[in-house]
Amino acid sequence: MHAFEIFSIIGTIAFAMSGAFVAMEEEYDILGILVLGLVTAFGGGVIRNILIGIPVTTLWSQELLIKLAIASIILAFLLPLGWIKHWKRTEAFFDAIGLSAFAIQGGLYAANMHHPLSAVLVAAVMTGIGGGIIRDLLAGRKPLVLHDEIYAVWAMIVGAVIGLNWIHSTWQALLLFAVIVLLRMLSVFYKWKLPRRMLQMSSSPDGLSDSNNTKGKHSRKTA
Repeated sequence: MHAFEIFSIIGTIAFAMSGAFVAMEEEYDILGILVLGLVTAFGGGVIRNILIGIPVTTLWSQELLIKLAIASIILAFLLPLGWIKHWKRTEAFFDAIGLSAFAIQGGLYAANMHHPLSAVLVAAVMTGIGGGIIRDLLAGRKPLVLHDEIYAVWAMIVGAVIGLNWIHSTWQALLLFAVIVLLRMLSVFYKWKLPRRMLQMSSSPDGLSDSNNTKGKHSRKTA
């Protein structure tokens, strides 16, 4: 089996179940669970195809993957409640698997079409994070990739490795997959974050906001 097919299967299963579990957390009905699971599994691929000029209708030729996603969603729905309660402990792991698998799949897709490095990077990132962003938005959540631990950076690394033609065999691709999953889980465990800047008024050491201190100084001057 070609590496592209391997990572398509891995990513589809991981993200379909991820979407299904998030839908159940939000108390969606069975139709909502099915929709969110499918959107999560295929959303990133659709975005990738649009960006690199592949007809969106190619999705309908992936009958095997669609059936696999539906089966994964039904399995998630039928799992015993005790297993589902442990979902929060494994949520990041499933998400890391989907991120890594789909980023590699997207990167290989663009590289096989002889696109430049920039296109391979975009394809890897959007395939890896696109489904998760759509899942979170439909579930009414702030997208994980925009605020939580380092996420999209790992997809960018995948795109760079593939775009620079450092992957020449299935085993190398599988090794890259394992490394990215490990890095993603380490970023979750150690809470690695990218630099951020908060546009909120800082508080003074005594607990008063800057605006309150300003008012206090003004009142003392006029007293």
